Amino acid sequence: MLKLINKNLQPEFDSIKDQNEEILWTDKPKFIPYTITAFSLGLFVLISSGFYYLVIKNISNVSNATDDFLIWFTMLPLGLFFISFLVKVLSYNNTSYAYTDKRIMVRSGFLGTDFKVIDYDKISDIEVSVSFVENLFGVGSIKFYSGRTEFNDGIITKLYDRWEAISFPYEVFKNLKQVATDVKTDFNYPNALRPDVNPGYKTKYTPKRN
Repeated sequence: MLKLINKNLQPEFDSIKDQNEEILWTDKPKFIPYTITAFSLGLFVLISSGFYYLVIKNISNVSNATDDFLIWFTMLPLGLFFISFLVKVLSYNNTSYAYTDKRIMVRSGFLGTDFKVIDYDKISDIEVSVSFVENLFGVGSIKFYSGRTEFNDGIITKLYDRWEAISFPYEVFKNLKQVATDVKTDFNYPNALRPDVNPGYKTKYTPKRN
């Protein structure tokens, strides 16, 4: 059964939570799938680069300089993803996720503490996915699109924020979608969630409990 609130994590968001804001769910990523995702991707890149190196070396006569370049070309991706792996390990204790009756929250950082918040009215798309590694540990990831893009070489790429390696990903996804829909509807259209005396968007949302 989905655990809505990890009370041990609630204080981690006190510094950015509004006075009348209610945390509806909090959790941390699971350590092993959260950290090895970057490392496993780096290992895949290393194997691919190593295979490419061996093919090039066997089918052509390469100079020592070219040979050194191919070795660096093979090893560099592993180094970059190993750094990514270390960053995840060092930042794990400071990483947690939450959603409230107003917005989504992400806490992270290993040298300091960083917060990212996304109001529900900014979110246009929410997706849930379970990778092969995550499936082995019974966790998954949820990502959010709030309009951020990156432009490179004439190609526009959507930039997603994400929660990684969380337990009960489909249940969390369903509950979050319902809350986001309710809050956005309540914000834009007066409905049954409004009290008789309507002070506007500052009315308090009361989620349905399973």
